[in-house]
Amino acid sequence: MYCNLVQADHFRDTCVVAELDGEIVGWTSGHMIPDQDALFVWQVAVSEKARGLGLGKKMLLDLIERDACDDAQHLKTTITRDNAASWALFRSFARHIGGDLSDEPHFTRDDHFEGRHATEHMVSITLSKAGDLKRAA
Repeated sequence: MYCNLVQADHFRDTCVVAELDGEIVGWTSGHMIPDQDALFVWQVAVSEKARGLGLGKKMLLDLIERDACDDAQHLKTTITRDNAASWALFRSFARHIGGDLSDEPHFTRDDHFEGRHATEHMVSITLSKAGDLKRAA
């Protein structure tokens, strides 16, 4: 909880809260990576009540439209291979904006997690096309 509070406080311009009928049903947290042209998305959470509505993608689209993300040319996130829901979300998002998606192992099971957690793959999605669309609108 403390980490989420710090994230929401220090990086409020790159976090999204979604409400449905006055209830929080979605949360996305992220930040601009220092000295890079990249927005890092740390968490995307959608309540069971809001699943199937495309809320995760809507929150990501809202996020890249924010002034705080104007310099972002890439959206980055880490995903384990077995997280099918996250892969589906970010692939769908990349298709929607016309961005290229690539990934490579980043935080590895043996080097970073002492064999206790699956390798996290750094996913990178180009946003330049999305930015071009934003500027044209």
